[in-house]
Amino acid sequence: MVTFAELLLARAGDAHTGLRFEDESYSWDEVVTAARRRAGLLEPGTHVGVLLENVPEYVFWIGAAALAGATVVGINPTRRGAELAADIRHTDCTLIVTDSAHAGLLGESLGEPGIPLILVDRPYDLPGPADPVPVQPQDRLLLLFTSGSTGAPKAVACGQGRLAAIAVMSARMGITREAVTYVAMPLFHGNAVMANLAMAVHAGATVALRRRFSASGFLPDVRRYGVTYFNYVGRALAYILATPESPDDAGNTLQACFGTEASAQDMARFSARFGCMIIEGYGSSEGAISLQKTPETPPDALGVPQPGVEVAILDPETGAECPRALFDDHATLLNPESIGEIVGLNVASAFEGYYKNPEADAERVRDGKYWSGDLGYRDEKGFFYFAGRGADRLRVDSENFAAAPVERILSRWPAVVMCAVYPVPDPRTGDQVMAALELHAGFDPGELAAFLAAQPDLGTKWAPRFVRVIPSMPLTATGKVDKRPLRRDLWETADPVWYRPGRDLAYEPLSPDRAETLRTEFAAHGRTHLLVTP
Repeated sequence: MVTFAELLLARAGDAHTGLRFEDESYSWDEVVTAARRRAGLLEPGTHVGVLLENVPEYVFWIGAAALAGATVVGINPTRRGAELAADIRHTDCTLIVTDSAHAGLLGESLGEPGIPLILVDRPYDLPGPADPVPVQPQDRLLLLFTSGSTGAPKAVACGQGRLAAIAVMSARMGITREAVTYVAMPLFHGNAVMANLAMAVHAGATVALRRRFSASGFLPDVRRYGVTYFNYVGRALAYILATPESPDDAGNTLQACFGTEASAQDMARFSARFGCMIIEGYGSSEGAISLQKTPETPPDALGVPQPGVEVAILDPETGAECPRALFDDHATLLNPESIGEIVGLNVASAFEGYYKNPEADAERVRDGKYWSGDLGYRDEKGFFYFAGRGADRLRVDSENFAAAPVERILSRWPAVVMCAVYPVPDPRTGDQVMAALELHAGFDPGELAAFLAAQPDLGTKWAPRFVRVIPSMPLTATGKVDKRPLRRDLWETADPVWYRPGRDLAYEPLSPDRAETLRTEFAAHGRTHLLVTP
């Protein structure tokens, strides 16, 4: 089994353009040399926390870790305050690589004794190119944060061998040496590293970096760099489609896009507008389960497992297989009991685990099976469908996070007696945040907005989209908050519900007309089945 370090070293001496960023350009040989120089600052086993946008230094440090037998920890800049500090502490970072713009986010994390800091936008000393150290396929190369929890953060491990095994599938995505791949999704996320950068390294293709995703900048970048391949997650296609349309949009070099969680309508519109092929799949940084569309796959389905991989929909309580999904003539799901957890029956060994989190490992691997934590259902022909995230985990605009940290913030608002945070479906893809609040007195939307705006540890995706003001919180027999009836109700309840229509922290009553508009949006994107919850 090859390692990612071997794939990178194969690019040494390669004069082909390997990396482009704004007005900068680097050959593959220059990329390898830059990685070797930074590798000289690392010891085998070093954990390097990287807190950067998509800049060349990020690529250089991933390469450096590969060649030095070290590990890159992708630090998520949407985290704040104590949560961000906990990520750094939990993953045992011994070096933090960032820049002046992001150093302020670290706050008191910089006070951790013994953690040096490198600011890449300021001069720093680099040694000569270091000789690569021997590495093994099982050596950990990446720690990529997935959803948090009430306990230790969850950083999924990716070894040298697994990343290399993904990289060698580049031809399946149409990534050849002549290709130009576009990395606009954040490099702290597995999608950008695995479904783009690693494959480009294997193929010797050119990587065009975008500092951060911009819908309006997408097509100009495609034309500027001659992009042929683009990876995406979540609502990226929808954001691009929302930009003003021009008759010549299809006049570009784009050939293929690969990603997850786009609606069938967005995929069809994007393909038609920009003249490219959309390759939609299902997977995660954990790497155990992958579903791919076939020509026969229904538009709203995820697809089927790869040959030799067994996947089932199981009841998370009993472990029994759920019945196959039944639909009416309008493709409405008739039997919600068909919804269960997506489980890999023979792929648990592919999961490399979460760093220092045996409880989370045990949650994923049980009885020799890999439990994804994602909900889904399977039709009578064997096609799998996505039905949302697990109970206390949310995915908003491609960001995974847990409800508990948001609940901890809301509970600090003096008006709150008790609160519950849970996911509700988004009309296009993924989730939105909904909060149920039991209050001491009446609800003041302006006070809530001001409170949220003042919270330094509120993640950028955490502000509730919906707020339900509830007279008394439903509880289990043991006195714990019971979120099941809240999730079933969604926003369709007799209780007052407030809605945040845009990005601003401004709430308005959810009127019947607005609720009907939401239902229309779900229907337009083939997601009305998500309004029926188990």
